[in-house]
Amino acid sequence: MAQLQRHHIKAVTLGTSTVLAALNTGDGQAHLFFTKDSQLSPIMAENLLAGAEIRSVGDAPWLTGPRPADKIQTFVDSKLVEIPLEQPQLDMMSGRNVALATRNGETAETILQWLAYHAKHQGMTGAVVLDRAKPDTDEAFIKALNKGLKKLKDMTVVLVDCDVPLGLPDTAPEHHPYVTPGAPGKDRMKVPQADPWTAPLGDVLIYEMLRHLFLAKARAVANIEIYDLVPADPRGTMFNLAQDAKGGVVQLVGQQCYPWRVREDDPVQFADHICVQFDAKKRRGRWCAAMSVLPDQAVFRLVRIGGVEPSVSYPFYRFMALRHRAPSVSKIVPKASLIEHAPLLKIAKREWKHQPVSMPQEDITKPPKGDNSVAIVTCMKNEGPFILEWLAYHRVIGIEGFLVYTNDCTDGTDELLDLLQEKGYVQHRDNKFHGTGLKPQHHALQQAEKEPVIMESDWAISMDVDEFINIKVGDGTMTALFDTVPDANLISCTWRLFGNSDVHDYEDRFLVEQFFRAAPEFANKPHQAWGFKTLFKNVGLFKKLGVHRPKGLKPQVWDKIRWYNGSAKPMPEGEYRNAWRSNASTYGYDVVQLNHYAVRSAESFLVKRDRGRVNHVDRDQGLAYWFRMNNNFEEERSIQRMIPKLQKEFDRLMADPDIRAMHDACVIAHKNKITELRATENYSNFYAELTSARMEKLSRMHRHFGANVFLSGPECVPDEVLEKDVDEEFFFTVERGKTAH
Repeated sequence: MAQLQRHHIKAVTLGTSTVLAALNTGDGQAHLFFTKDSQLSPIMAENLLAGAEIRSVGDAPWLTGPRPADKIQTFVDSKLVEIPLEQPQLDMMSGRNVALATRNGETAETILQWLAYHAKHQGMTGAVVLDRAKPDTDEAFIKALNKGLKKLKDMTVVLVDCDVPLGLPDTAPEHHPYVTPGAPGKDRMKVPQADPWTAPLGDVLIYEMLRHLFLAKARAVANIEIYDLVPADPRGTMFNLAQDAKGGVVQLVGQQCYPWRVREDDPVQFADHICVQFDAKKRRGRWCAAMSVLPDQAVFRLVRIGGVEPSVSYPFYRFMALRHRAPSVSKIVPKASLIEHAPLLKIAKREWKHQPVSMPQEDITKPPKGDNSVAIVTCMKNEGPFILEWLAYHRVIGIEGFLVYTNDCTDGTDELLDLLQEKGYVQHRDNKFHGTGLKPQHHALQQAEKEPVIMESDWAISMDVDEFINIKVGDGTMTALFDTVPDANLISCTWRLFGNSDVHDYEDRFLVEQFFRAAPEFANKPHQAWGFKTLFKNVGLFKKLGVHRPKGLKPQVWDKIRWYNGSAKPMPEGEYRNAWRSNASTYGYDVVQLNHYAVRSAESFLVKRDRGRVNHVDRDQGLAYWFRMNNNFEEERSIQRMIPKLQKEFDRLMADPDIRAMHDACVIAHKNKITELRATENYSNFYAELTSARMEKLSRMHRHFGANVFLSGPECVPDEVLEKDVDEEFFFTVERGKTAH
């Protein structure tokens, strides 16, 4: 016969401390359990229990000492305060397999399903549930729970509430996406108002209190949440495994799961949860313990038993939408990470005869042509003198499609691109981003998705005119690259940042010839300068173009991804959805890299600063930007093997008198702009700073600096650091400050 017992924790305030319970454990000892915000002085502890042992669990004091007669008394602010001693109620759970759980807003129906499921599959016969709701505020829940329990045969439930909140201080409600583990977009959320009644549990000493109050004679105790389900396992129940486990503890290992979608106006239920994240590696810890086997000094904690190292693990699922409630699933998890999970579908249909909302079917398609054709989409503003070299180089390595978006050009860029379009070399579009609310590059990529040159190419990449795909295998062509990774459908090209090689003056010469000093291969600082751009195959893996890589992964086909880094090594699954910055596990240069000539000469950088940025339009490109991006650490000439072929193609283009005339006009405009800028006091001083011996020295010292140095700018580097030899081993950093541009 199922039964529901209720227990109320009546806290006692002792000045700056709060006692949740004082227990008479029957062995001549008393236990006092405090909240974590209690400030318990040694004097107060001695007054409460003479000679008491003081422990701390989760920052909450726990006193154990000789038991007084029938109550504990102490003076607080000259007033006598009495703390009644409670007697443990151990018989209710004696010999039972019990769950120790918390309820934070879950419905009675959810708890009843949870109880019935674990009774059936784990042999659970009891539950001690800490109800986080304010006392006497949810009587309808109590009534529904009591009524539903009558359908269960052998189940004893103790529902515990407390007259003080037990949540983490200064923390939002646990159900809000801001507090939900793994929820997307937290940096854009308005921080919800804190609520200690519904915030995640903070006072974890409550577990030890409930152990001494109800659970000491239980056969086994599983610490799981109301929104956790522990499926049956061929090895037996978790309660049985704990009896034979070393130390009496089984480590429960939880995987978060989610609905794909919940039908409108339907309440969320366990059976809606049919998805897991394909790239989630982290698991949620809980435990199951055999009470008679536990060592004497073992301590109940939230995710583990203190003092015991488990040797056995047991899986469970955490049904996230039952506690973390939101108007749509996308508020609590990136939907691009979700895939259907067959065991969950089986549970939904077998246990509850439920037909959950399934994910829409997706599959990859064949590439448009099947010939490994490649197209580049790019944005430009006042890049006229550099277009022909970039175009000629990428044509030489086997790229035929070029889609160029421009805006607000004044140096002949538009006219040159119009001419190149007329002659069949590029597609040129006016980037009409004004008034759209989008950044220029984002608007261009949005428009490019509908362009035939992108849609009809087998491969595409978004990249800039100061970036060159440097293929290091075979003959340096795209064919050689694709032959190296024949099954690839994404290839990331790690940035190799090239500095100005101490070139100050602009010359109408190849960038790949002039600038041959670069960052080292492993250059994880500054993080802004170590990303990648991604070649991707047009086979329907993603929904849209992105600046660094395609975006909007279709999770149904995630297992079809064959993504390689620049050394032809598989990219980790955790990078599939939104990564674009390089790290120790994703960078590679052995097969392909992206030469990034971010600064060019000092004179050309004046023009770059004057024209503004294509994407981060609100940020200046000042001395701090030059400092970050001008890395002259070592020579790197691998791309120069392509210069003879580049020169031949460049000369062929320039043999067209119309193209030559337009190129020359762009060069003249660039030189005139340089002259104009250097004639001003502002840019004259700026040029002097760029070309100073100080900045030249700093461009070879990046490896010695911490991330905050690059955020703060070159001014933060003192002269005594600058005077050190660049080959000397040292490290310098500063406190985090305002980011300089």
